[in-house]
Amino acid sequence: MPVILLIVVNVIVPVFILIGAGVLLHRKYHFDLNTLSKISTNFLMPAVGFVNIYQSNIEGRVLSGMIGFLVLQNVALMLISAAAARSLKLERGLAATFKNSIVLNNSGNFGLPVSQLVFHNNPLGLSIQVMATIFQTFVTATYGLLNSVLVKSTNQGAKILLELLKLPIIYALLLGIILQTLNVAIPTFLWKPIENVSHAFIAIALLTLGAQIAYLKITRPSLPLIVGTIGRLVVSPIVAFLIITMLQLEGTTAQALFIASSYPASRNTALFALEYNNHPDYAAQAVLITTILSCITVTSIVYISKILF
Repeated sequence: MPVILLIVVNVIVPVFILIGAGVLLHRKYHFDLNTLSKISTNFLMPAVGFVNIYQSNIEGRVLSGMIGFLVLQNVALMLISAAAARSLKLERGLAATFKNSIVLNNSGNFGLPVSQLVFHNNPLGLSIQVMATIFQTFVTATYGLLNSVLVKSTNQGAKILLELLKLPIIYALLLGIILQTLNVAIPTFLWKPIENVSHAFIAIALLTLGAQIAYLKITRPSLPLIVGTIGRLVVSPIVAFLIITMLQLEGTTAQALFIASSYPASRNTALFALEYNNHPDYAAQAVLITTILSCITVTSIVYISKILF
């Protein structure tokens, strides 16, 4: 069987089966999306982060290269999206949502499950994705939130800092690093429930994502929506490849970071747009369209990553 077909069957199809199940179940039972989101963000994702960081052994050189890549890539996307928004002459509210749809990706609900399937026998690959998810969470809680609130107010620094300090995954990461560095053995009666929670993440995260897009509708795509979709799914991986080449990253590190650059727009783009009334319809369409098209683009990026790295 061709490699790309194996990727579709073993990685992409399982992801979209669970997303589809989330769509159907939400339409039938009407889940409480706020509760599902809180369970994923505050309980399941910290467990995944802790387990993979605790079990991994990321060398200093790999860690520095990864952080350097993430900083450069996100800054590049911020500059590109800002330039595109100016070129399209978007008003402030739409520009903020447009930029968020390019810079913020669904590294948690979509990226972690995909990486769990791609790197199921490679703890380093999944650990890199966990770190990328944590970095993306930081970018979301700073740049993404700031981008949204500054449309109507310029005095939100304290709120942004408070939101950042509320994120459990940051503390799970720090605890995992400390215990792993000090070689502290976790008793079985504690480790088993933590491990079981981490195993539940992939199903709940994708069911939640399906529920979130269950009632979104696609209308005729506008020019900003087309440009934003290309920016998230095409330009982002191209930028990632250039930075990986520049930093001379190789092997699993290069593969994981390249794949992490290809994920669809973050659901937080839609949440921020709705909360601050910055064109929520546009944001919802951006999340839906990039998620659907990622079936093609993420498959291609996973395949290309195996050839290049």
